[in-house]
Amino acid sequence: MKVNIKYKLFLQGVLSLLTVVFIFGCSTSENQDVVSNFYNLTMADEFNTDGPPDASIWNYNIGTGTNGWGNNELQYYTNRTENVTVQNGILIITAKKEDYNGSAYTSARLTSKNLFEQKYGRFEARIRLPFGQGLWPACGEIDIMEYRGENPTIVLGSVHGPGYSGANAVSKSYELKNDRFDTEFHVFGIEWGPDFINYYVDDVLYNQITPDDVEGQWVFDHPFYIIMNLAVGGNFVAAPNNETVFPQTMLVDYVRVYNTISTN
Repeated sequence: MKVNIKYKLFLQGVLSLLTVVFIFGCSTSENQDVVSNFYNLTMADEFNTDGPPDASIWNYNIGTGTNGWGNNELQYYTNRTENVTVQNGILIITAKKEDYNGSAYTSARLTSKNLFEQKYGRFEARIRLPFGQGLWPACGEIDIMEYRGENPTIVLGSVHGPGYSGANAVSKSYELKNDRFDTEFHVFGIEWGPDFINYYVDDVLYNQITPDDVEGQWVFDHPFYIIMNLAVGGNFVAAPNNETVFPQTMLVDYVRVYNTISTN
């Protein structure tokens, strides 16, 4: 997509990127079967070529952003090899503790804005997350996955929109049993249609959000693009502490998007 580093995978449209913010909605029972079949692959990055990420799919946000990307984050985003590279079939986003252009940390933030955007379908990524306070990987304003590095067994799925943004987002958490998100790869995804967004970890449907669940306008009816970033500090997590080890990495095995839904 909290250890004072924030990992995020999200979809955002005109309001925001593939920063899809998760909102608390109608929950479904765990271990439920996938409810839709998605086919017709419209975008896939398997990260099979070493070096920089594919420039036909990904560009970068560079710098600190206004007020820390609106979240008081502490990192400076770069496109340096030290912070983002592809090696042996894996995209590696690295957060480092270093003085750089006035910031105490560096990391990377990739987006598909103006390169790939889609309305509805299945968006998924297979990721191994980092560990430590102050780390924050995420995606939104449909947040496919938000994660606090200090809680390595829990992720959030959320949506943000007018009247339910920021701390008022509609969200639900999912907790792994007998496993951690920083030790193994897991598939994070959403299935998105005209009147629903379903959230998955691997094949477990753990959250569904519909227009009835939001206290405001349903704005998820236009193309969104994807954002993948690893943030440090900010409103969602605390700052790194003495136990937070750097560098920290988020590893992405693939990103895939489908646009045809066949409901079971």
